[in-house]
Amino acid sequence: MKKFRKVLDGLTTSSPVNVGSAPVCSSTAGTPTAAVTPREIEVQETLVSENFQICKTVRHGFPYQPTALAFDPVQKILAIGSRSGGVRILGRPGVDCFCQHESGAAVLQLQFLINEGALVTACADDTLHLWNLRQKRPAILHSLKFNRERITFCHLPFQSKWLYVGTERGNTHIVNIESFVLSGYVIMWNKAIELSTKTHPGPVVHLSDSPKDEGRLLIGFESGTVVQWDLRVKKADFRIYYDEAIHSVSWHHEGKQFMCSHSDGSLTTWNLRNTSKPFQVTFPHGKAQRDGKKPESCKPILKVEYKTTRNSEPFVIFSGGLSYDKASRRPTLTIMHGKSITVLEMDHPIVDFLVLCETPYPNEVQEPYAVAVLLEKDFILVDLTQSSFPIFENPYPMDIHESPVTCTAYFADCPPDIIPVLYSIGAKHKKQGYSHKEWPVSGGTWTLGAQTYPEIIITGHADGSIKFWDATAITLQMLYKLKTSKVFEKPKAGEGRGAEMVEEDPYAVQMVSWCPQSRLFCVVGISAHVILYRLSKHDATTEIVSLEVRLQCDVEDVLSPCEAESTPGLSDQSSHSPQQAPASPGSVTPEGLRDSIPCLKVKNRPVRMPPGYQAELVVQLLWVDGEPPQQITSVDINSAYGLLALGNCNGLAVVDYLQKSILLCMSTLELYGSSDPYQRLTRSPRKNRQFTQGLTELSDNQVPLELERSRSPTSDHVNGHCTSPTSQPCVAGKPRVPGPEGPRLSRRGPGRPPFRKAQSAACMEISLPVSHTEESRENSFSRSRSSSVSSIDRETKEAVTTLRFMESCARKADTAPAPSLWVGTSLGVVLVIGLSIPADEEERLDEPVAVAPSGTVLMLKGSVLTFGSLDCGGSLIPSPYEVWRDPHAPEDPDRPRKRKLVNFSPSSSQEVAGDGHLAVVCSERQAKVFLMPAQTCLFVHNITESSFVLRSDVVSVCNSVCLACFCANGHVMTLSLPSLRPLLDVNYLPLTDMRIARTFCFTNGGQALYLSTPTEIQRITYSQEMCDNLQEFLGELFTPVETPEAQNRGFLKGFFGGNAQTFDREELFGEAAAGKASRSLAQHIPGPGGMEGMKAAAGGVVGDLARARIALDERGQRLGELEERTALMMSSAEAFSKHAHELMLKCKDKKWYQF
Repeated sequence: MKKFRKVLDGLTTSSPVNVGSAPVCSSTAGTPTAAVTPREIEVQETLVSENFQICKTVRHGFPYQPTALAFDPVQKILAIGSRSGGVRILGRPGVDCFCQHESGAAVLQLQFLINEGALVTACADDTLHLWNLRQKRPAILHSLKFNRERITFCHLPFQSKWLYVGTERGNTHIVNIESFVLSGYVIMWNKAIELSTKTHPGPVVHLSDSPKDEGRLLIGFESGTVVQWDLRVKKADFRIYYDEAIHSVSWHHEGKQFMCSHSDGSLTTWNLRNTSKPFQVTFPHGKAQRDGKKPESCKPILKVEYKTTRNSEPFVIFSGGLSYDKASRRPTLTIMHGKSITVLEMDHPIVDFLVLCETPYPNEVQEPYAVAVLLEKDFILVDLTQSSFPIFENPYPMDIHESPVTCTAYFADCPPDIIPVLYSIGAKHKKQGYSHKEWPVSGGTWTLGAQTYPEIIITGHADGSIKFWDATAITLQMLYKLKTSKVFEKPKAGEGRGAEMVEEDPYAVQMVSWCPQSRLFCVVGISAHVILYRLSKHDATTEIVSLEVRLQCDVEDVLSPCEAESTPGLSDQSSHSPQQAPASPGSVTPEGLRDSIPCLKVKNRPVRMPPGYQAELVVQLLWVDGEPPQQITSVDINSAYGLLALGNCNGLAVVDYLQKSILLCMSTLELYGSSDPYQRLTRSPRKNRQFTQGLTELSDNQVPLELERSRSPTSDHVNGHCTSPTSQPCVAGKPRVPGPEGPRLSRRGPGRPPFRKAQSAACMEISLPVSHTEESRENSFSRSRSSSVSSIDRETKEAVTTLRFMESCARKADTAPAPSLWVGTSLGVVLVIGLSIPADEEERLDEPVAVAPSGTVLMLKGSVLTFGSLDCGGSLIPSPYEVWRDPHAPEDPDRPRKRKLVNFSPSSSQEVAGDGHLAVVCSERQAKVFLMPAQTCLFVHNITESSFVLRSDVVSVCNSVCLACFCANGHVMTLSLPSLRPLLDVNYLPLTDMRIARTFCFTNGGQALYLSTPTEIQRITYSQEMCDNLQEFLGELFTPVETPEAQNRGFLKGFFGGNAQTFDREELFGEAAAGKASRSLAQHIPGPGGMEGMKAAAGGVVGDLARARIALDERGQRLGELEERTALMMSSAEAFSKHAHELMLKCKDKKWYQF
């Protein structure tokens, strides 16, 4: 039982968890009221540190920078390797697993142990890994590190435990999969080629055993040499020398011929009866010469697959091979079926492809039914059973990065009816023309967990699009897509401002604000605009209302840096309504400077809007005297109040979206009134021309981590916050220089980032001013955030970093909570603005809303990030909202439409209304809990001194509430409320680039997410309960399936064609026959997943049955091998006895001197 006291106004209390022993401050505004007798208020905190544990749950999206592809035709699961060492294993929807090699080395090749529940990965650090897939979290069982040779190609024959490994030196090694050690059997390159050959054949690019005889291995070298090696007699059957380099080889299933793809765009077919020259040479995309000469060379054919069918001609499928005169064409996949040639153009370069066949046996008719194509930024499956070759509809969320992600939002425990509504609307806009067959990758099992609740993830993109995703039960499925660019006119080249943006991303989404209950949706764009959407199930044709706000500092102002001087309720001086004409007839001043124009032009005609989210209002900030508007740094919307608030580096604007009017437009300084705790010296903002990047281009260049961690998010564009002048010394700049650079420079004001192509949160950079040293930055930071600062001579501007509408007591004298707006700034100041809203619905639409700063000022260290409200019992007080109603639903005369408001007033959730409520405020350095209306700081916790908080939220966990924080040094923390006791502090996620900082967000239920790569979303949990129950949500990768029986080949075919089943690899490659490999050649490393795999396999009836079946098969196999060896020993003994008897008869009558 935690207890705290309600103390007198102005009285400072010491925090029970005050780590840094910083002075605890209270309000500096107003005069102390009469003393109130303190009395105890009891708050029971149920959360303890045992309730928290952090772990990854699931990863969504397309694997970033893919490198390899593999498929298990029996288990029907797919694996994709990436350049960063990641492996994604996919099955039916819900079966999605991510594995990571600790080394981070790129995955070169993947090989499934077909129907064995295991996977072999070959990495760029020349290491082989064996993964156990018989558990929900795959783990490495063995690793084998090659020390002297580099791995180039691997091949694992079906139902074999011996893996062939080709190297860069041209040698072929053999690895035992069970023990993961090298065999002494080695095929050296100099023995594979002829002794007369003077040049090295190059690296091994292909390995495969002959479908006709498993005892013969086909080795392809990069130079064009192909060798068939007889494993039994250890010599080459034949050698092929071709002029062009080889990229891949594919067998005909009968084993009598094979096909090679070459670097000149040709395909050669070789018959084993005559290997002196190719049976056929074709240039599928080459132009035939008139004089019968060799066709023109084409681009290399990187891979070819030769697959047969029973009832039709074989399929020849390859990538590349286009003519060089078609260099501008997109990457292609060519399907040759008989005489028909189909060329499929791809949107991205092809990384790899696989042909999916009905049988796993290479010596049977293959019967291909689909082609899996792995592209650089997409994954598709082509249906081969239809002549038009349609693609399958992809059930995985592979298109998160369709346009670069610029922001994310995560909502858990949403209203249950919102997902079906969004899905039904989004289903109407789905693409058509997909294959009617089911998705072929259908392996694994997945069931919906018992403890599920609706979850929605929202992603904003560089092209202005918004995607709503159903994230329930660790799955991800797109529900609905919204395009914000349709609100604006398309910029045309050569027309003023449009000419400057036609090549850019002016619609990029900077942040979103969504109320799931009222279904209001607010989008903030990089062009300093805010769009308000309402959800409707009906289409409508309406005109979009546009409001323009002049929120900009002006040079002539001395006392106030903001030109807009407005009083509550008056908006004519600071904005232009759609019906009002601008004050000046033109948008360009006599000096040629842009003035009073927005960055984008809203459509001024009735617009037809389909069902879904429909734009109702657009608020745009205006250019002022040639200076572009600063980016919007914070936004909040409240459906119960009918108000929208937005802020940036210059000040705050409050909009009444019901009356379509601007209520307040003031600079941050004006919000203080007489309560400003700082003495400021005003400077012209135009003299400080420093350009920092906001949503920047995709780039691989990263800022050094120590600089990254030392910076405050208020000095960068973290989560859309524009540059805070408090962290950058003001340097008198030079006057404008006329010339070609003049217009370009005049577009960008202080802290205004230029528009960039492909703006994305996926790869954000921090722009560090070159002239600033670490010392000056720290000095500037400490001066701007210290509560004892008496003068700020750096800069007058103060950014609004966070906003929150809530029921609160704005002034000390207030006896009951009322609507208010809480404003947090980059200087660590909290301002409370009182709102007077008419209660009657009709009056609300006609009477103006009174907005007035209350004079309440609260102080913290660092930029303010988050607000929260608790009652005196420690329970969370949600913001009031309006129940959703369809704005375009048919009118019912019997039931007039009225607004239905839901209010969570503090007085309704506690017995004594006079106790007030608790306000939780978190900044980038500190967290505080204030008792309102006394404005007394009850608890304070210095979160970090060496770093700063990037994201914080008040969240619900385990039927209680806590404060969750993510710091720039990678620490994830949780603090109890209201006492701010540390519950969790884990160094979990190092901040390697700004993508993580921009996209990290917490939500209720102990969950969070961030963009782990430019194309993938990583979800994590910090709840112990969810970590314990995670196994219930994850899918099973391996399911016991009987291996298909091999077809009966017939007596004559088996007799004359050779019998592949008689080949005993153990006899050739085992230690008894081949000996041990050199220890210096490769090093065996036991994996950490050995015991875990045994425990996982031992759990459950299915696991027991599977293990028993495998053990029985192994026992039967060993008995069969023992029987064969016994028979072999008996025949050997008989032969020895026979030879001994013959020798005895031969020598019986000879004399001793005759020997």
